[in-house]
Amino acid sequence: MIAGGTRASDFPTCRYGTSPLSFRGPRRQLGGEYLSCIGGTETYGRYVAQPFPDILEQDMDLRCVNFGYVNAGIDVFLGDATVIETCAHSAVTVIQVLGAHNLTNRFYTVHPRRNDRFVKASAMLRALYPEIDFTHFHFTRHMLDCLIETSPSRFELVLSELQRLWIAKMRLLTDRVGRKAVLVWIADRGPGGSESTVWGGAPLFVTRAMLDAVEGRLIGLVEVVETPQERAAALGDKVFGPGEQQVALQVPGPRTHMRAADAIADAIRARRAASGECHRRIG
Repeated sequence: MIAGGTRASDFPTCRYGTSPLSFRGPRRQLGGEYLSCIGGTETYGRYVAQPFPDILEQDMDLRCVNFGYVNAGIDVFLGDATVIETCAHSAVTVIQVLGAHNLTNRFYTVHPRRNDRFVKASAMLRALYPEIDFTHFHFTRHMLDCLIETSPSRFELVLSELQRLWIAKMRLLTDRVGRKAVLVWIADRGPGGSESTVWGGAPLFVTRAMLDAVEGRLIGLVEVVETPQERAAALGDKVFGPGEQQVALQVPGPRTHMRAADAIADAIRARRAASGECHRRIG
């Protein structure tokens, strides 16, 4: 929806503590009982007026801190002490499943805050792909596209490293937030086997086996899949400016955000019911 020149960038942003990152606002007060949400573009709620953390806040009658960051990988949150500390003190942390490609690893380095930005190739990667000039790349996705096109067989070594590291970093993240986490998959495909990830849709390279490897450390796993038809039909309910339509088509619509919030709330309530917990409303 192009309404009076409204753009997704017009949504309010805010900062917390010493974090250098700007998150989706308005800013929530910390203290008492609250929920935290870690994630990327979907958690931020790009192109939607009410992202699922806002809807979850209403469903649960608890403040919900939205730590969604556009194009984020796991690294940006592991490196942010304010985010980790805030999540560690929250009643529950909702963690969006993020792709495995935007991680610093033995083959390449990503920007510490803009995890989708390629910084440099390691000596190991340059030796694996001696015919490629890595100085031309600025984004991880473009670089990885070139790797797989050049040699799918050699790319298997990179893929294995990324998937192994994703599991290790997800385990570290759940440990740091206190294992009070609900993992949410929100995408236009469900998690499949390794053959569905090259090139599958986001979250890139993440498989069912990888989710299984971390699920035992969580209080719940929620899967919300939006069909391409649903995503296209939701375009009229999104907030975007001139020239942004194609990008807006790539993100979940308002109904999918509502489904995600409902499923997350159900998972939290089920866990609390099983453990005899309750919560009080915080104004």
